[in-house]
Amino acid sequence: MSVLEALDDRQRAAAEIVRGPVGVLAGAGTGKTRLITHRIAHGVDEGTYTPNRVLALTFTTKAAGELRGRLRQLGVVGVQAKTFHAAALSQLNYFWPTVAGDTAPTIVDNKVRLLAHAADSVRLAPDRNTLRDIASQIEWRKVTMRSIGEYAALGRSVGSVGASALVDLMAAYEKLKDERRQLDFEDVLLACAGMIESEPRVAIAIREQYRHFTVDEYQDVSALQNRLLELWLGERRDICVVGDASQTIYSFAGADSRHLLDFGIRYPDATIIRLERNYRSAPPILDVANALMRDRPGALRLEPSAPDARSRAVPSVSSYADDEAEADGVAARIRDLVDGREGEPVLANDIAVLYRSHAQSALIQQALARRGVATTVLGGRRFFDMPEVRQAIMAIRAAAVAPTDLTFSESVRDVLRGLGHTDDAPDAGGALRDAWEARQAIFALAREESDSATLRGFADRLLARAKDQHEPQLTTVTLATLHAAKGLEWPHVFLVGVSEGLLPISYATTLEGIDEERRLAYVGITRAEKTVSLSWSSRGGRSGRQPSRFLAEIGTDTLRAGDATATADGRRVRP
Repeated sequence: MSVLEALDDRQRAAAEIVRGPVGVLAGAGTGKTRLITHRIAHGVDEGTYTPNRVLALTFTTKAAGELRGRLRQLGVVGVQAKTFHAAALSQLNYFWPTVAGDTAPTIVDNKVRLLAHAADSVRLAPDRNTLRDIASQIEWRKVTMRSIGEYAALGRSVGSVGASALVDLMAAYEKLKDERRQLDFEDVLLACAGMIESEPRVAIAIREQYRHFTVDEYQDVSALQNRLLELWLGERRDICVVGDASQTIYSFAGADSRHLLDFGIRYPDATIIRLERNYRSAPPILDVANALMRDRPGALRLEPSAPDARSRAVPSVSSYADDEAEADGVAARIRDLVDGREGEPVLANDIAVLYRSHAQSALIQQALARRGVATTVLGGRRFFDMPEVRQAIMAIRAAAVAPTDLTFSESVRDVLRGLGHTDDAPDAGGALRDAWEARQAIFALAREESDSATLRGFADRLLARAKDQHEPQLTTVTLATLHAAKGLEWPHVFLVGVSEGLLPISYATTLEGIDEERRLAYVGITRAEKTVSLSWSSRGGRSGRQPSRFLAEIGTDTLRAGDATATADGRRVRP
């Protein structure tokens, strides 16, 4: 069976073109990862692609691991699926000894600490938060390909560090880094680009190795990443870029959607295909998303794949007296969903609460804990970095050498019980519940294995998942910032803090800044499959708030107002 049979007509049209420039404008939930992997697999099946000469680029190690995993499922092994930084670092380490005659510089492991040392040398003493903001400015300067002199012309300052002092600190940082023979994250891209530009033999070797390029999330590329991509390509034109301008949410870090939107200008003979058939969200959710992005540059109009196949619950907006009441009201709704008071019971891991900034998570987490609902904060410790998980994998490997009459799943349960695991979960909240959820996730993976599985093989597969950052799903409600939620999905989504000052954030004062916040709201809404509930509070601390302008832009015809507000103790009252 052809790998193309799993694609719809638009996806198939893009996948069939395996040579020359192809630009795919892929809206949220339209199956872009499926397209990318099936297109590569089709090129391999046709004999056009040799797997190890394909470079698939993305922006996170997890996304790269997912690409490799999906390609393996399609029978394709050997494709280089990497982040820009991983690809560049690999090339630097390989070619540096030949070009420079010694080993490549080491990578800075803590930019803020190095900045603090540089600040001492120019007699500055900014606090840690200011140093973090200065580090962000250094990153932005480099990915937008500006010299220190060009940056100085902008006249920027950071906190108490004025423009002149900031430039002096940046220069001191670079000097200290050179003295220690180190490169930072952005230098890796700059050095790789410089090496290709100045060393023809390096350029020839790289272009001989990689013949075909695919770039995921192309709306997020910076000027520096795009320049490096052009250098990798050389005169070649076998490139496929996939992205969605409406999901450009990293402009502050140098992302520029114009690279995606102008692809057809740079490559006049490119095939441009729009994917707008959404396979994720119920039609009412798409109505809200489309209304929010109406007439915005590059916006796609999402269409339901099966208009009558999913819940038609209209997204709701609820208002609350203050932040505590909002957290408690949302927690009460989630408890009702889990208990089945609004229909069939919903698994906790099918629910997410999304917000603009990390500071908003504490009240939500506390309110859910009071109602006995366990949570996982996205962006916290990675699953395979948890000591309980590392301990469990080591114990499973150790148990593999001992004979046993137990079945495979019983053997795993026996090992986990030896580490203190129980069948019943402890009360929600706290380290004990986190450890229980982690071990329970390992046991759930074991139950998915065949009866012939071995403990050693299972441990090896867990280590492979760790390498690809393919984390198992915990039976907990996910709490995440809108930035962290990008690329994920849940049946039920609660978007909290939809008020002026939070979404859009208070420091978004320009038209460009407000547009970025609008795209963040769009990302949050399009994570939902069945229901999305928006909420805001009229008071935070001592200050009053107004509902977000985005609610007005969406329009009352696409939303229903919540029929109740909540007091701080969770009691629901009529407005």
